[in-house]
Amino acid sequence: MIDGNPQQLFEGIHMRCEKPAFLEFFAGSGLVAHALQPYFKAAWANDNCDKKAAVYVANHGKKHFHLGSIAAVRGNDLPYADLAWASFPCQDLSLAGLTAGIHGKRSGLVWEWLRIMDEMPTRPPVLVAENVSGLVSATGGNHYRSLHEALRIRGYRVGAVLLDAVYWVPQSRPRVFVIAVQQGVDIPNLLLAPGPTWAHTDAVIKAAKGVKDWLWWNIPAPPPRRQNLADIIEWEAECHDDESTLRNLNLIPAHHKTKLSAAKTLVAPGYKRTRKEGQMLELRFDGVAGCLRTPGGGSSRQFLILKRDGKLATRLLTVRETARLMGAPETYRLPGSYNDGYKAMGDAVAAPVVRHLAECLLAPLTSLEHRETTANQK
Repeated sequence: MIDGNPQQLFEGIHMRCEKPAFLEFFAGSGLVAHALQPYFKAAWANDNCDKKAAVYVANHGKKHFHLGSIAAVRGNDLPYADLAWASFPCQDLSLAGLTAGIHGKRSGLVWEWLRIMDEMPTRPPVLVAENVSGLVSATGGNHYRSLHEALRIRGYRVGAVLLDAVYWVPQSRPRVFVIAVQQGVDIPNLLLAPGPTWAHTDAVIKAAKGVKDWLWWNIPAPPPRRQNLADIIEWEAECHDDESTLRNLNLIPAHHKTKLSAAKTLVAPGYKRTRKEGQMLELRFDGVAGCLRTPGGGSSRQFLILKRDGKLATRLLTVRETARLMGAPETYRLPGSYNDGYKAMGDAVAAPVVRHLAECLLAPLTSLEHRETTANQK
């Protein structure tokens, strides 16, 4: 085992070698690639959605991007990489969905990813799989255990953490990150904890119970978040007309209207939900947006209630606001329609979360292995 500060460890190795390479599956709009860029070099990326691909290519170029079904990808065609990342589809694991599970038609594409890993002449020493919290919480953790065992029998030690984007950006977005490391990779002592940490929820702890080759990853907690929702919205954006505003306001529950009346200035996000009483626009008042979704229908788009100078107005989130909620820079290009941009962000991974994971865990792990591989090739 190796001791030392993970960032200093990475920087010392990085000064002597080029960046480790990574492969990205289900790459979407490229926020993972953006977040990993300081630490890794994108060697190959894939997605099957042409609209999200347009966002990826607009920001990262098309040289290493391949549009098409993952079922058509063959591992022996891919370059060697130190890291493979897969943000596999969440629909069958979402608690709001049908919960067909990790063997469902869409979330089950994770097995195609592992099939590709098996076909590679040399598997990447570090793998990351990302998905919604249902991966560890649904069916008592059995979906996670299936993935864990599949990674373990391929020669990996595995641990999972649950990181909520709300620690970095004003959006509630808990996601599970499964980090697998090949047997034989030397893991620095400070990257492992003796037991659960702040990043291990009760659901993660329950899912880990009894599995073999489990690792308690030790990821430092980030500093307090500096911004609330009111700090990132576009105040000048056009709001709904009076008729639409009144219709939306009439959907707000009475106890939420009381809070609106008491505030002088306010930004309150909310989703339309169907309850026994009918459709309602339910709000939150903690300065944080609800989890972004893809805009498949009216209830999937997040509304804002704005109060200034005693007047209430309503509108949808703008595309740039969705990008800010995902931690994308102002320069991040979002070509296409409103729905295209909203979907690109609503189906992405929050960039600051990935950056933190890369800095504190993935870069130190892969840099050590990359140095040894590079030396052996010379």
